[in-house]
Amino acid sequence: MHPDSSPSGTPLSPQDLQHLAAALALAEQAIGLTDPNPRVGCIITTAHGEVLGAGHTQPAGQAHAEVMALRDVTDRGHDPRGATVYVTLEPCAHHGRTPPCCDALIAAGVARVVVALGDPNPLVGGHGLARLRAAGVQTHLLEPDHALAVAARELNIGFLSRMERGRPFVRMKIAASLDGRTALHNGVSQWITGPQARADGHAWRRRAGAVLTGIGTAKEDNPRLDVREVPTARQPQRVLVDSRLTLFPEARLLDPPGTLWVYHAQPDGGALGDALTARGAELISLPDPNGKVDLTAMIQDLGRRGINELHLEAGNKLNGSLLRTGLVDELLVYLAPMLMGDGRGMVNLGSLTALDQAPRYEVVDMRPIGADIRLRLRPTTVPRDAR
Repeated sequence: MHPDSSPSGTPLSPQDLQHLAAALALAEQAIGLTDPNPRVGCIITTAHGEVLGAGHTQPAGQAHAEVMALRDVTDRGHDPRGATVYVTLEPCAHHGRTPPCCDALIAAGVARVVVALGDPNPLVGGHGLARLRAAGVQTHLLEPDHALAVAARELNIGFLSRMERGRPFVRMKIAASLDGRTALHNGVSQWITGPQARADGHAWRRRAGAVLTGIGTAKEDNPRLDVREVPTARQPQRVLVDSRLTLFPEARLLDPPGTLWVYHAQPDGGALGDALTARGAELISLPDPNGKVDLTAMIQDLGRRGINELHLEAGNKLNGSLLRTGLVDELLVYLAPMLMGDGRGMVNLGSLTALDQAPRYEVVDMRPIGADIRLRLRPTTVPRDAR
């Protein structure tokens, strides 16, 4: 099938794709707003392509993109009957906190719906389009490899991960020198990268449902792990790995806004746990057989708690442990144009005895951010000599 076709083979016009691209740009405005729901944009036009209304998904429990767009149509004094709808994710067909969007479109009398990406929920995927077709609405769904479908998937990669795999998309952020140092030997690390890279890092925090660090970083740097360098409508959930439960109750991780989830490996929290709970922390015991936090179980638990994207900012030991779970989906690496000599590395993977034991990655994006270079890398299972 042609990548710009509906299941029936009807080709989409350049104007269709332009409107769908505009809907995708609207969906990007929902970053940092809609979790745990997906980021969706919707544009409604006449049959000839004049825009009648537009909208994007609101915070969880509020209106979805299609309903926002229909409201905009009405507010502008237009009639949606016979209209074409461009939406970046298949309209939902199930009752959650809000009624099904496909029913709202059917009730509005729209004639045609163009969708960039199917519903990733295996329990409901395809039902929205099927209900629209049953009501006489013409539907179009892009092929999965179409550029706009790929962009829609990337925008909601965490939501899709949670729907399809039951866990968040895990992104590990590292700021380092050219020789791979994240701190000097004495622990000094502020600041390796420049202000533009730091603001960019906060933009990636804003994308995340949760930001995670380890007790070593919490004690040494006393971070806040909130979003400060870019505007945001909500703060991500803060998460701490603290196997022995030793976080000091005055830690800035416990300061407003937001709360802290502390994963530990103790049978109970004791007096310190009571002090942390009094400051709003939630303690979650998930021990492994070695007395550490079971990191795989933790990531699965975060998925059950509705976390779509998990953003990691930890030290080299926890980074190494998390990478060994095999559940880190992406590395977000900022390289500063400097050499630091003896110091702390990015990741502690232990001693490897052969190169084929080394995790390998493919660069999915590389660009300058101020004076620094940002790399986004994802794991590959293809051996280098086989490419």
